[in-house]
Amino acid sequence: MPSPLLHATLFLLLAISARAGKIHDPSSIVRCGKDSWYFSTGQGIKSARSNDLLTWSDGPPVFKTFPAWHAELVPGNKGHLWAPDVISRDGRYWLYYSVSTFGKNVSAIGLASSPTLDPAAKDFGWKDEGMVIRSQHPDPFNAIDPAVVSTSDGRLWMTFGSFWSGIQLVELDPKTGLLKKDAKPKQIAWNEEKQQIEAPAIESRGGYFYLFVNWGLCCRGANSTYEIRAGRSKSITGPYLDRNGRDLSSGGGSLFVKSEGDLIGPGHFATIEGFPHTRFAFHYYDGKAFGQSKLGIRELTWSKDGWPEAGKWILPASPK
Repeated sequence: MPSPLLHATLFLLLAISARAGKIHDPSSIVRCGKDSWYFSTGQGIKSARSNDLLTWSDGPPVFKTFPAWHAELVPGNKGHLWAPDVISRDGRYWLYYSVSTFGKNVSAIGLASSPTLDPAAKDFGWKDEGMVIRSQHPDPFNAIDPAVVSTSDGRLWMTFGSFWSGIQLVELDPKTGLLKKDAKPKQIAWNEEKQQIEAPAIESRGGYFYLFVNWGLCCRGANSTYEIRAGRSKSITGPYLDRNGRDLSSGGGSLFVKSEGDLIGPGHFATIEGFPHTRFAFHYYDGKAFGQSKLGIRELTWSKDGWPEAGKWILPASPK
């Protein structure tokens, strides 16, 4: 189990970073009308929009007032919400997010929904759909960093987790977006040696499910050690194996992307609607800007034997 002091220090730095207007833990990028949107860690959850994926403007926070269950389940949380993910489903946008406290796995993943992301639309407005899953001190996992994926058979899944016993997978009810009745989390990735693993995401392509996770430490600016690792499986429930056949639940994970010069600590792999399997988003720390965390977008390429590779930078346009 990770040191509470270490977790406290890291997430305090994250809180300061987000309040300073930096971008951390970007969600999947989805379309609404002519614009693309993503959400990220911040007070009430930050939002941003763009019509070209290059120039982004701030949108409104998701929450200005907070659901009562936040304080009931996670008393230490003061509205700083982490690592959201968003999907478009059945005419609504479903936004998953983390409610947590520094250094503890007293956490919960919540769900909010809206028929549109455009704040100028008459029907715009986020509805609290409640808690999806929670973790408490005795639990062997931490209920943060949600990422949701729909499979071709109509089922809905959520992967999540940070430190503790690593990355989990759980099935959701495709009609409500909440936890499926009697569903239990299953561990699908863990790194016993480092115990530094979080920010999962699953991408499906060519008969495989690809699991992306972060190893290392975030939230330290230019001293961050984040890097993205990957494995794949024929089944969404695993086992996920890396290029050498090592199970991600036993410390496996092929390197996908790491620090490059002043582009430090890439993390939080996210898909981009409209560019299936060809681009991905993430955050990184800019060594030329005192370690400020920023949004990055790169081409997603594939090897002949079907493994993901990080290609040309889209944002920033001239990264080096």
